[in-house]
Amino acid sequence: MDTHDHIVAIGLLTEDDVQRLGANFSRLFPVPRDGAFDDLIRAIDEAEQQRDLQKNPRTKT
Repeated sequence: MDTHDHIVAIGLLTEDDVQRLGANFSRLFPVPRDGAFDDLIRAIDEAEQQRDLQKNPRTKT
């Protein structure tokens, strides 16, 4: 029987977010600011923009 917890979410948090979660939030893996994740973050931002456009398409006038 597998007794390990299963990952159900992955999040990108700011330092303020982490502080709000408090000491009980212990499984944190910092992302280095070396540019290694820039493409991933850009892709996430673009996907969110596309989702928002699909939810609220702009009408052309």
